[in-house]
Order: sequence, then structure tokens, then C-alpha cells
Amino acid sequence: MRARRAGEQGSITLWVLGLCVALMFLGGLSLDLWRAVADRRQLSSMADSAATAAADGVDIPALRAGSLQVDPERARALALASLDEDPHVQSLDGVDVEVVGNRVTVSLRDHVGFSLLGIFMGGRHFDVEVHAAAEPEERQ
Repeated sequence: MRARRAGEQGSITLWVLGLCVALMFLGGLSLDLWRAVADRRQLSSMADSAATAAADGVDIPALRAGSLQVDPERARALALASLDEDPHVQSLDGVDVEVVGNRVTVSLRDHVGFSLLGIFMGGRHFDVEVHAAAEPEERQ
């Protein structure tokens, strides 16, 4: 049997405990970053479909007169109707539909709370914001 040196008892235990805490932090970081990326991808898809739907909100009387113009009220209504089809829209932090000329821009804001990383970071969260723009295209 090997003789133990004085003062070295428990050093491996502390090292393993520190390693476990570091692994838990890295695992939480990767899990929460993946959740934020997945949420951003979902928001981006929602914003793209809402902007595309809003671009269909052309002013019919102006179109019949030969001018392609977006009706702002109709475009907003179409964008919001498209977003209402997704159950995730109820939990969003913000929804903005802006019409400037013939360009429709949809902005969505949300937050992703920390799960495992919340042990180290408290009640903080990732803020996620996406923008999508579309405009009607005149074809001959």
C-alpha cells in the first residue's frame, strides 16, 4: 500500500466536482443555444410567410386602373391572419407589420428562457428578433 501525503486528501474529489460543474455549464450552453436557434428558425419561417401573404394585399381599384400598389390595411390584415394560423404567435413578445410604399416588412420578437443554463444565469433569457420583407411583383 502507498503512503498518502499530508494535504492531498480529497483533491481528486474537488477536481471531479469542478469538471462536473464545467460539463454541466457547457451542456446547458449548447442546449440553450440550440433552443434559441430553433426558435429563430421558426420565427423566420413565420415572418416570411406573413410578409409573402401581406404582399398579396394589393389595392384592387388601383390595379384595375393599371397601377400596382399595396393597400396598407389589407396587407396588415393578411399578415396578421397568416400569423394567427400558428399557435406560437400568442406567446410572442412583439409583432410589427410595416408598409412603406409597396414593401411590406414583418418583424417578430420573442425570448427563449434558459433551461439548464438558468442554474448559472438566473432568470435571464435570449432575445430573438427576425425581419422579413416582401413586395408584389408585376409580371408581363
